[in-house]
Amino acid sequence: MGSSRTVVWFRRDLRIEDNPALAAAARDGPVFPVYIWCPEEEGQFYPGRVSRWWLKQSLTHLGNSIKSLGAELILIKTHSAVDALRDCVNAVGATRLVFNHLYDPVSLVRDHSIKEKLGELGISVQSYNGDLLYEPWDIYDDEGHAFTKFNSYWEKCLHLQMEPVSHLPPWKLIAGSIEKCSVDELGLEDELEKASNSLLGRAWSPGWGNADKSLTEFVERHLINYSENRLKVGVDSTSLLSPYLHFGELSVRKVFQCVRMKQLVWEKEENKKGKDSVNWFLRSIGLREYSRYLCFNFPFTHERSLLGHLKYFPWNANQAHFKSWRQGRTGYPLVDAGMRELWATGWMHNRIRVIVSSFSVKVLLLPWRWGMKYFWDTLLDADLECDILGWQYISGSLPDGHELERLDSPEIQGSKFDPEGEYVRHWLPELARMPTEWIHHPWDAPDIVLKSAGVELGLNYPMPIVDLDMARELLTSAIFKMWEDEAAARASCSNGTNEVIGDNTGITDGIPKVVLREKGKAPCLTASSNDQKVPSFYNMKQKDPHGKKRAKCMEEGTPGPDKFRDCYNVAGTSRPDGDLCSTAESSAAKKQATTSRCSFSVPQYCSSSEGNSMAQECESPEFKEPWQSQIDIENSSSKDVAMGT
Repeated sequence: MGSSRTVVWFRRDLRIEDNPALAAAARDGPVFPVYIWCPEEEGQFYPGRVSRWWLKQSLTHLGNSIKSLGAELILIKTHSAVDALRDCVNAVGATRLVFNHLYDPVSLVRDHSIKEKLGELGISVQSYNGDLLYEPWDIYDDEGHAFTKFNSYWEKCLHLQMEPVSHLPPWKLIAGSIEKCSVDELGLEDELEKASNSLLGRAWSPGWGNADKSLTEFVERHLINYSENRLKVGVDSTSLLSPYLHFGELSVRKVFQCVRMKQLVWEKEENKKGKDSVNWFLRSIGLREYSRYLCFNFPFTHERSLLGHLKYFPWNANQAHFKSWRQGRTGYPLVDAGMRELWATGWMHNRIRVIVSSFSVKVLLLPWRWGMKYFWDTLLDADLECDILGWQYISGSLPDGHELERLDSPEIQGSKFDPEGEYVRHWLPELARMPTEWIHHPWDAPDIVLKSAGVELGLNYPMPIVDLDMARELLTSAIFKMWEDEAAARASCSNGTNEVIGDNTGITDGIPKVVLREKGKAPCLTASSNDQKVPSFYNMKQKDPHGKKRAKCMEEGTPGPDKFRDCYNVAGTSRPDGDLCSTAESSAAKKQATTSRCSFSVPQYCSSSEGNSMAQECESPEFKEPWQSQIDIENSSSKDVAMGT
């Protein structure tokens, strides 16, 4: 063991086992563990109530684990993460800071800034892969470009060698004199939320030690039936590991390797059900990987569709419809049951997530960003990258997503995934006595059936918010309008009446090409191999051999008043005036390098930026739309009701 002191910055890696940053620090000398809570830097993606509850419990669990080793997890609440980290380094006389990578747009820009600022002070900063099987910059097609379809990406991943689980060597913890706070003083949970949150503890056990137990139980008892049970919405038919994975209490490498071991056993036994279950589950792991891959290579996807023509889609910014959807008052039982379960528990089966999100964007034509932000605020396992992938997929914003014209009937979905109506009856007590025949379409039931069931449509349960046939017509009209507007924009641009048509990526057709490795060029080297790359778009001043150029300019718009139109600079995207060189080498370059060593609000669309820093979202009250303030009031006044108290 060396003698250098290292600050370990815990973030969404709240575990001791298979923590690459912690293991690297422990190998070189004493370790100073710290967690920093900086609400201001979260911007519009400040965690929701149930997510903050989980974080609080997880930090308590990790703190107890570190305390049992004779030291303390330092908790700091601050206005600036970089200032807090600098204070930690000075307090213990550390020479190095380490942490594990994050891939969302906010974290990418913040981490790059921290490395630059601390590097200027002579502090060595290194980051590691503690969240993925493979780094995003190591997966690319034959042309060196980022994949834009999941199947191609995942097939490539499955043929690559994976790094083994890292084991923590004997390590020594150090203490330092620095201003700190207790987990309660972080302010993750206020007094009004405690009554509601207390019910969460009956169903969930946060913490990395409990994560291991949950993984073992799933692999040994439930994985075998995963292929058969994964679509059953009324029971715990999935792994329930997503919150543990989001907060990094569980290593995805460990999950993958445990499941692969089962796969080898079942292949030897020629157990078809077991092999099918493994393939389906590993695919879900792959989708999680792909969500980070997309966010890293296309960091604008939290604000804009990946497919460029979706910028012309005439979304319907209807406040009343959005409120009915959130409250589970659409008149479509399966949708309403899902939304009420979400509000009450912070959880929904993945199939229900697909159904309610599809209803929002295809039936109600609500902007997908609204739903994505609401999921972020209310899900226990809220994960920005996964939410982006899910909502872009459903809204037809991805090349391999749902067809834009596809509109699924909630009635048919209900008969397929909740055939007996048990799920609907559980979450919609007003329909508890409805016969199974009519449970998913009560508006068609005879009056005598409704009367005997105690259902008064329009009174104790709403009539359908919109007729499905009408919704299909409106969706078709919206698609035609989108193509017409795009054609008009292209014609205007070609006639010279508008010099700039496009988005901030500078590509006019299809999807921007992201260069992960250029043919014939070695990856650019940096001072540290333990660093994180930044995606590079093609130089917009040079001829693009793979497609037309797109000038910078028109942002993704929405119909209606200007207040519903985007007016932001894309946070975290590359500048169009030139390629960005990576801040780290690829794994191939590492071998060659000689200088390196091993309260709810809808997303804001007005932002500003300074230089290359992340654009700060407009969160002050004067920037909120009237309906946003109404939602804030609803949430603050009904927190206890949300948990049934």
